[in-house]
Amino acid sequence: MDMTTVDRLPKQDRSRATRQRLLEAAVACLAEHGWAGSTVAVVAERAGVSRGAAQHHFPTREDLFTAAVEYVAEERSLALRALFPEGAQGADRRAVVAALVDLYTGPLFRAALHLWVAASHEEQLGPRVAELEARVGRETHRIAVDLLAADETRPGVRETVQGLLDMARGLGLANLLTDDRARRDRVVSQWSDLLDAALGQGPS
Repeated sequence: MDMTTVDRLPKQDRSRATRQRLLEAAVACLAEHGWAGSTVAVVAERAGVSRGAAQHHFPTREDLFTAAVEYVAEERSLALRALFPEGAQGADRRAVVAALVDLYTGPLFRAALHLWVAASHEEQLGPRVAELEARVGRETHRIAVDLLAADETRPGVRETVQGLLDMARGLGLANLLTDDRARRDRVVSQWSDLLDAALGQGPS
């Protein structure tokens, strides 16, 4: 959305559009430049808005970046569910595993990683990021359980699903250094077989 289009929108819609531009720009900056290189001024310039407008929406740098990562995390959760609109009934287990792995590659994961590193030594940022990560983690786990048709009342099933997500996060970390999709595809295939054995027959 360019600035001309934004200017033609009603005031409330303009405000919403500006906020979204700032959030998207913040995630892109964090993924590309890390915490140290991602200031409010840099984000505002990338979003095409004034620094004052940025601070109107997000009074502090911490407000901006925690909101940005949360925003994109929610968008990715919606996108994941949209891939399988019929839920577990329409989901192929291998495709679900691949989609979950994809959650941990790309700009969202890169941005979140930079935020976690910053949170480890930024006193104001730490509690916010910890709360955000816990919330996103719970949502991702719920999506995984649903799409994998996993019965968590069975012993070991919850740990198996969590192990899948931990594995996906590890692949995401590896992807920061090198894009080895062929290796990821082999791991996805192996984990799909393991899940079939641990969770029972997948959805048809």
